[in-house]
Amino acid sequence: MTDDTSALPARLAGAALAAVIGAIGTVRGPRPIHTTGLLLTGTLRWRPRTVTRAGVAWIDDRPAGDVPVVARLSRGAALPAVLPDVIGLAVRPGAGEGDGDLLLSSTGIGVPGRFLLQPRRSPAGAVLSTLVPYRGEDGPVLIAARSTGPVRLPRRMEDVRTALDAEPWTLDLLFAPTLGRWHRFATLELRPAPGPIDAAEPRFDPVLRPPLGAGTYGWTRALREPAYAVGRRRTGR
Repeated sequence: MTDDTSALPARLAGAALAAVIGAIGTVRGPRPIHTTGLLLTGTLRWRPRTVTRAGVAWIDDRPAGDVPVVARLSRGAALPAVLPDVIGLAVRPGAGEGDGDLLLSSTGIGVPGRFLLQPRRSPAGAVLSTLVPYRGEDGPVLIAARSTGPVRLPRRMEDVRTALDAEPWTLDLLFAPTLGRWHRFATLELRPAPGPIDAAEPRFDPVLRPPLGAGTYGWTRALREPAYAVGRRRTGR
């Protein structure tokens, strides 16, 4: 899909999505979706370099040591915990402002499942992906996280926090061409952050803060930017 052939449909879809998000925001406030969550901290441990490149500097230029991360786990529609919901995981690698923001949502891992949202009751065993590709040096690149433990996690965020205090949440990070096979490049380990279960900060924004070296396509910006602009206006950012 090229920017030229997809820009208009993406703009129309983006405007419609922004209108929906804005309407929900009149009821829910600054965070229309992913309203409540669980703040997490942890480390990103990179696997040794391989000959397979993603074409994204953040993935290919792998540091030797662990990288600190801050993250937020949330349920997309904030439905009651008894119901399935889209699981969201926002990750900011690096200290301070970090190296960009990575936003992942529960999907499948094959084709076409990696392009489809998949509601789940719990993050345990979930696959979460960027859903839309980044522009890499060698073509489109998807990023995903596959939960590897614990095997079981509760549904309510308060109970998830208690469970992760006892055993950290571990995930494999992977990249793939849009229709190609996945390649594991790092391991993410997360525990609950000290203090309140959730907070207004940090605010994650994959449109303005993509991972280092990850470009974006015009159609993906047209699709996502209007909705994120609504969120920024509501928070004054």
